Amino acid sequence: MNYIEEFQKLLITYDIDAYIVPTSDFHNSEYVSDYFKSRALLSGFNGSAGTLVITKDKAYLWVDGRYHIQAEKQAYNNVTIMKQGNPDVPTVEDFLEEFFQGVKRKTLGFDGRLLTTNFVNNLKKKLDDEVVINTELDLINEIWLERPKLPFSVLYKLDDSFTGRTFSEKLEDVRTVLKKNNADMFVLAQLEDQAWLYNLRGNDVLHTPVFLAYTIITKNQVILFIDDNKIDLTIEKYLNENDVIIKDYNDIYSYLLNLSDKNILMDLSRINYQLFISCDLRNEIINKTNPTLILKSIKNETEIKNIKDAHVKDGIAMVKFMRYLKESYNKGDKIDELSVSKKLQDLREKDKGLIDLSFNTICAFKDHGAMMHYSATKETNYKIEGNGFLLVDSGGHYLEGTTDITRTFALGKLTEEMKNNFTTVLKSVIALSTATFLEGCTGQNLDILARNQIWSKLIDYKCGTGHGVGYVLSVHEGPNAFRWQTPNAIIRPGMVTTNEPGIYLEGKYGIRTENELLAVLKAKNEWGTFLEFETITYCPIDIDAIKPSMLTKPEKEWLNNYHQMVFEKISPHLSGDDLEFLKEYTKKI
Repeated sequence: MNYIEEFQKLLITYDIDAYIVPTSDFHNSEYVSDYFKSRALLSGFNGSAGTLVITKDKAYLWVDGRYHIQAEKQAYNNVTIMKQGNPDVPTVEDFLEEFFQGVKRKTLGFDGRLLTTNFVNNLKKKLDDEVVINTELDLINEIWLERPKLPFSVLYKLDDSFTGRTFSEKLEDVRTVLKKNNADMFVLAQLEDQAWLYNLRGNDVLHTPVFLAYTIITKNQVILFIDDNKIDLTIEKYLNENDVIIKDYNDIYSYLLNLSDKNILMDLSRINYQLFISCDLRNEIINKTNPTLILKSIKNETEIKNIKDAHVKDGIAMVKFMRYLKESYNKGDKIDELSVSKKLQDLREKDKGLIDLSFNTICAFKDHGAMMHYSATKETNYKIEGNGFLLVDSGGHYLEGTTDITRTFALGKLTEEMKNNFTTVLKSVIALSTATFLEGCTGQNLDILARNQIWSKLIDYKCGTGHGVGYVLSVHEGPNAFRWQTPNAIIRPGMVTTNEPGIYLEGKYGIRTENELLAVLKAKNEWGTFLEFETITYCPIDIDAIKPSMLTKPEKEWLNNYHQMVFEKISPHLSGDDLEFLKEYTKKI
C-alpha cells in the first residue's frame, strides 16, 4: 500500500511544509527493528540506508551508490530518487535550504529521537531563522495502524573466555578517558558499544545481537536505562554485583532534563537530537567521539584467537556450500537464489556455536549482482541456470566472533570480459592485502591500493572498499574503514577490517571478493612502526574465473600461499568428497 498521499494529508493538517523520515532508530543504528521501518513503509524501498523527505505535494528519497539501482526498481512511482554522489544531486540539507526559500510559512518536522545532533545542527545552520522546527512529531503512528511493537529479547552474558576482558576492566578504561576530558559523566546511546561494555548481548535487532538501552557513566555510578523485563535473575545478579543501577528505558530524557552544571561527554555524531536538547542549555557539552568506539575496535588477544576460530567454522560451511553449488549446477538440478541462500544458512547452522547470521545473505545471479545490496524475494528470485556469475555475500555471528565473506562463483562459460574483470578484482584484493604501512595511516590513505587496479580500467564502485567488523556485534562497525571519500580512523593493531573491492556492470553482472584483514605489527625501527595485514578469512577464491596470465609472479604467489593456508585451516575438518573438492579449488596456479 502506498501511504505517501495519506502522510501528505497529515502534513496539511499539522501545517508542516516538509518532514524527514530517516532510516534509523533512537540509537543511530545501521540496522533497525521492524518498529522503526517507517521509511521503507512510506517509500517502498527496503534497503538498509536512505532518507525520505516528504512535502505537501512531493516525496524525495536519498540513497547512496549501493542502492541506486535497487531504489529505482522498488520505490513507488510518486517518490523521486535522489542518487547521492551523482552530479547536481544536492544533499538533504542543501535541498531543504533551497526548498524553504520558496515557502511562506516555514515549518520542518521530524522525530528528534531519530536524527543525530550533528545532522540537525548542520541543518539548522543551512536554514534561515524563520524556519520553525518541530522535533516531537512521530506522525507515522497516525497512519501505521498495525505498527510492530518495540523489540523485546532477554539479555544473555558472554563468558570471559570469549570476551577476554571483564566489564569492570572496560569501565576503568572508559573512566580514564572521562578524567582526561574533565567530564562528570558520559552519555552512551550506541547499542553495540553498550553490549561490548557490559559483555551482554540481546536480540532486539535482526542479525545484530544487541538490546535497546542507554547508559550514563559518572565517576562513581553506572546507570542502565532499559526495559527491566529483559533482565532475568542471572543478569540482574550480575549487574547488581557490578553496582549497575537500573532505570526504565524512557526515563533517560527526564533524567537529563534534571541535570545542571555538569560537564557531559556526548558524541554528537551518534547521540540523538532529543537527548541533546534535553540537557544542553543547563550543562557544558563535551563533544567527543565515544571512548568506547576505539576501545571496542581494537580486539584483544582472546578475541583475536576466537575470531580466527569463527572463520574456520565459517570456512567449513563455505567450502561445503561451494561444492554443493558447483555440483548442483553441473548436474542441472533446480536451484535458485533463495534455495541456495537457504542451503548456506543450513550449513552454517550445523555449528552449535552459531548465534545468528550477521546480515541478510546477498545471493545475486547474473544482473542481480550489479545491485550491491540485492536481496532475493519470491518476486525477484532467479533460477540459477545458463552462464553467469553468482555473487554471494554472507556471514555469521558465532560465540567466537563475527564473519563477513563474499565470493563470486563462475557458473558455466564465462566471457573474456568477465574473466578479465574477475581477475582485476582479485588483483585489487591482493594489493590491499599485501600492504606495508606506517602506523598513523588511515583507511583513507590505503583505499587507493585496492581501487587503483579498477580505476585503471576507468571503472569505480560506489561504496567503500571495507568496513570494521565487530565482535559478536554489528558486522559493520567503525571507526576503521577503507574509504577514500571521507576521513576515517587510524588503522591500529588488533583492528579487523574487510577488503571487498568490486566491479558492478548494470544489466550484466557484479563481482565482489571479500576477505577480513587483521592489522598486525610488522616491525619497529629508526623509521617508525610498520604494520601489515593478516588475512583471516579461510575460503577458496574461485579459480574457474581467474585469468592467470593477468597475474604477476608475486600475485600468483600470494594466491597460492593463501589457498595453501585455506587448505591447512579447513582440511582437518573435512573428509570424502568435500576434502577432494577443497584440494581441487586450492591447487596452485
